[in-house]
Amino acid sequence: MCDLPKFESAQLLVGFDTSDDAAVYQINETQAIIQTLDFFTPIVDDPYHFGAIAAANALSDVYAMGGKPVLALNIVGFPNCLSPSILKEILRGGADKVKESGAILVGGHSIEDNEPKFGLSVMGMVAPDRIWRNDTAKPGDAILLTKTLGMGILTTALKEGLLDEAVTDKVIKTMSRLNKAPAEAILTLNLSINACTDITGFGLIGHSLEMARGSKVTITLDADKIPYMEEALSFAQMGIIPAGAYKNREFSKGDVIISENIDEALIDICFDPQTSGGLLISAPEESCLQLIDFLEKNTSETAVLIGKVEDFQHHPLIIK
Repeated sequence: MCDLPKFESAQLLVGFDTSDDAAVYQINETQAIIQTLDFFTPIVDDPYHFGAIAAANALSDVYAMGGKPVLALNIVGFPNCLSPSILKEILRGGADKVKESGAILVGGHSIEDNEPKFGLSVMGMVAPDRIWRNDTAKPGDAILLTKTLGMGILTTALKEGLLDEAVTDKVIKTMSRLNKAPAEAILTLNLSINACTDITGFGLIGHSLEMARGSKVTITLDADKIPYMEEALSFAQMGIIPAGAYKNREFSKGDVIISENIDEALIDICFDPQTSGGLLISAPEESCLQLIDFLEKNTSETAVLIGKVEDFQHHPLIIK
C-alpha cells in the first residue's frame, strides 16, 4: 500500500497517515466533513441483527472523531441464490440504526456476490477545532473505555453453536449499540478530550498501540479494570479464539509489555478483534469522571477507567 499515490490538501485535516477512524475535510471556518466507509460479511445469523451491527460499526467512526452522522449510503454484496427477503431484513436493520443516529439514509449500491456483505458509507459533520484524533493523547490523561470486550471470542463461539439464547442476546445488543450516548454526552458537557478511537478489528491492544505510537507516549492499562463479558473469559480459557486475535498479537510484537501474572485468557480478550466496539478515550481524569457520572445518571450505559498516559518509557503499551 505504501506505493499508492499520496494526496495532499490544506483542507484535509485528517487523512490515513495515522490510521485514524475517518477522513476529515474542512469546508469553512466552522465546519468540516467526516467521511468513512465500513462493511463486512455476516457476524450473526439473523439478517436484521447483522444489518444493525454492520451499520452501528460504520456509524461509530463518526462518533470516534467527535462528529455527528449526517448522511449514509448502503454498500451491499448479495448472492442471487438467497431470498430477497433476507436482503430486505439486512437493509431494515441498517436503516433502523441510521435513523437512531439521526442521520439520513440516501440510497446506496449493490452488486452480486457469493457471500452477503453489508455496511455503510457515512458522512458526518464536526467543528474543525473539536476533532478527536487517535494520535493526540497527552501525558497525565486517563484512559476510558465505553463497552465491554470479548465480542470476537463470543461470536466465534456463536458460529459453533455454543452460546445460549441469553448470552447471544447480550452479544447482539452490545454490538448493535451506537456510541452515540457517550459521544453526545462529551459534547453536551463540553468536556476536554485529547484523543479518541473506537475498538474494532485490532482489539483493545491494537488500538491502544495505535494511539500510543501516534502520540509518542506510553499507555499503561490496568488488567483488573478492563471490562469484558464473563462468558468470553470462559471460552478463551477453552481455546475458542478467533484467528484475528493471533494476527493482532503479531502486529503488537515487541511494543507491548504484559505482566506475567495476568491470566492468559484475559490477554486473549485484550487481543480479541471487536465488531462495533466502544470508544477508547484519552482525556484528563476529571473529564472522564464527569462522563462516567453523566452516563450512569442519565443513560443505561457505563464507562470504565482502565489506564493512564505517561511520557514515553521504552515501550508504547504496558499492561499490568
